[in-house]
Parts: sequence; C-alpha cells; structure tokens
Amino acid sequence: MRILTATLASLMLTDAFAADQITKAASTEPGTAPLHRYLVQRSFPTGTLDSVDSKAKAKLNEVNAQYGVRWVMSYVNAEKTRTYSVYEGPSKAAVRAAASANGLSVEGITEVPQILTPY
Repeated sequence: MRILTATLASLMLTDAFAADQITKAASTEPGTAPLHRYLVQRSFPTGTLDSVDSKAKAKLNEVNAQYGVRWVMSYVNAEKTRTYSVYEGPSKAAVRAAASANGLSVEGITEVPQILTPY
C-alpha cells in the first residue's frame, strides 16, 4: 500500500511540475538583459509600513526604474514588520542596488523563475 501511495504521489507531482512553465519576463527593450523574478525579504520597525502611501510608492518605483527593477507586489505579515516582495530585474545585484538607493534593507533575496499553481 505504501509503495502504491508513493508511486501515485510521484506521478501526480511529475504531472504537476510538467504542466508548470518556467516564466521569465522578457525585456521589451532591444539590447537589454532579460528580466528575472526575485523574492525579497525585509524587516521593518513597528509602524514604518503605516506611512507607505502613493507618493512613497511612486518615489520607490522611480528609483527602481533607474536600475531596471520593477516592484510587482508585496505580502506583509499581520504585525506589519516583515515583507515578502516580488521584484523583476536584470540581476540580484540590480535589485540590491535599487533597494540600497531607496534606503531599504534586504535580508534575503531568492530568484524564483518558476510558478507552481494548485491547478
């Protein structure tokens, strides 16, 4: 029974991964490097994220653009002290440089080229 269960699980995962695509955003600018997707982890002092308004976001996006980086979205924990943000950019170094220019720390950065969906 265990072997049958393991075999079925293996087949289901194989099908799931086979159906997924490796998705890298292609740059639309001729002669530029293709974009890669990254997950960036950050911590913030309590209350810091309460002041993020449309003006602050616009400034972040403006600075990011100077490095060829685009902020896609962020997930924020309930305490509003930690974010997990998705960025697109030409390299980890570019994402780190944009963060530094924006005065933001980077606790971790991981390239995430593949999307795995539940269906």
